[in-house]
Parts: sequence; structure tokens; C-alpha cells
Amino acid sequence: MIVRIMGEGQIEIAEGDIDVLNALDGELEAAIETGDEGQFRSKLHALLDKVRQVGKPLPDDALEPSELILPPADASIDEVRGMLGDSGLIPG
Repeated sequence: MIVRIMGEGQIEIAEGDIDVLNALDGELEAAIETGDEGQFRSKLHALLDKVRQVGKPLPDDALEPSELILPPADASIDEVRGMLGDSGLIPG
């Protein structure tokens, strides 16, 4: 799966890593629902850090279609809320 973190580039994620990312996505959604800015920021950073940790960055000149678009680390709760689909940021 090819993921784009806005402002950073594309990362290839193995299918086997999707479950752990979905768990973090669920925690992020819960923080958004409560409106807790501190929890939101912590969970967003945890999700993005895990994507970077398990993923393999694609070269800057690669032009693969992104299957997921993730917000940048400095995104607001409202910006991320607007990006959420029925199954969160990461469908699973």
C-alpha cells in the first residue's frame, strides 16, 4: 500500500502492518471525538511515527498513486476530522 504523508512524500507500507496502523487510527479517532487537543496531538504523532517506522520511503522522483493520504504532523483536529472517512484515516 502506498501512503502519502502530506508535506513529506510517499511511503510503501506492507499489508501485514495495516492492523497496527488501524489500532492507532482508532485511538486517533477517539481523541478527535473527545476534542482533547493533547491526546489528539499525541495520537496523530504516534500514527505518523509508526507509518515512518514500518514503511519504506519511495524515491522523491517516484510517481506512484497514493492509496491513502495522511495529514501532516501539525494538522489541526478540524483538518483531520475533515479527512476522516467512514473507517477512519486507514481503511481496514
